[in-house]
Amino acid sequence: QVQLVESGGGLVQPGGSLRLSCAASGFTFSSYPMSWYRQAPGKERELVATISSAGGITTYADSVKGRFTISRDNAKNTVYLQMNSLKPEDTAVYYCKAQAGFWGQGTQVTVSS
Repeated sequence: QVQLVESGGGLVQPGGSLRLSCAASGFTFSSYPMSWYRQAPGKERELVATISSAGGITTYADSVKGRFTISRDNAKNTVYLQMNSLKPEDTAVYYCKAQAGFWGQGTQVTVSS
């Protein structure tokens, strides 16, 4: 069956970095664009970044542009989100999503001193 499993979340101080991973299985990963979303407490889920199926095109929310980098390794069926210069407002549950409509279970990122 289809699975998207996120990992790499945790507690980090402001200005720090984290790298999220999302391992996919059960579908043809390399055929689909992939995205990262996030949802903070009391807020709607928002799109953070998207990468095309081959990885050549990436887009970002204005709030993370220049700080976050999305990438993928189609040989490993994995998409990544490198997050640098983290701010308290980046605190949220981060989800990966395949354009086919499949979602992961989420991983918590907390930015706090």
